[in-house]
Amino acid sequence: MKKNYDTLLLDADDTLLDFAKTEKNALDATFRRYGLKLTEEIRDIYHTVNRTLWAAFERGEISKETVTSTRFSRLFAETGFAVNGASFSRDYQKALGEGYYLIDGAKELCEKLSEKYRLYCVTNGVAATQYSRLSGSGLDHYFSDVFVSETIGHQKPSRDYFRAVFRAIPRFAPDKALIVGDSLTSDIQGGKNTGIDTCWYNPAGKTAQPALAANYEIRKLDELLPILEGGETVRE
Repeated sequence: MKKNYDTLLLDADDTLLDFAKTEKNALDATFRRYGLKLTEEIRDIYHTVNRTLWAAFERGEISKETVTSTRFSRLFAETGFAVNGASFSRDYQKALGEGYYLIDGAKELCEKLSEKYRLYCVTNGVAATQYSRLSGSGLDHYFSDVFVSETIGHQKPSRDYFRAVFRAIPRFAPDKALIVGDSLTSDIQGGKNTGIDTCWYNPAGKTAQPALAANYEIRKLDELLPILEGGETVRE
């Protein structure tokens, strides 16, 4: 079955914005500010702590505030640094908001898509940080609206998050909407939860479990255009 979409929901981090680079630079800068040595071992420990907390947030088990307020306290408790985790977190969050790095082809894709489709950004995270990064990167003016989990009060992949998004989009038609994102558990699962088609941005060529298989899969952002313009058959 071929689909003609008019509304595209685009994820931000690791789909349009290079969060890996943003995170690395923000960690480096904040550790330097506090006079701490950031080793690869400490960076790995942080990534494990952070991923665990955000996964719990996606499952609705903890709040976003718990993620941002405890991740560094947990890191420093494990590594033995005598640093106030809450203060460090505030400075780190500010540094994150200054990370305007783009995934290759992101701006060109948004510019092209905006000529024909209604674009909306759907992202988990801290609102001030995400708005700052989208503005600094120049992507914000391509979107009709930006929906951040902190502002919505729910997070991807929850149905409540997507229902709030759908209600806010004028003349929203689920059968004419497509979500594009890199996260199977957030973007693809969210689309499946709410009955809209999904496109998995998968630059690393990972393998998805059958239950999380997307309708489309791309390795590069510009591969989305032929899907939309050519009316590629959707994977049911």
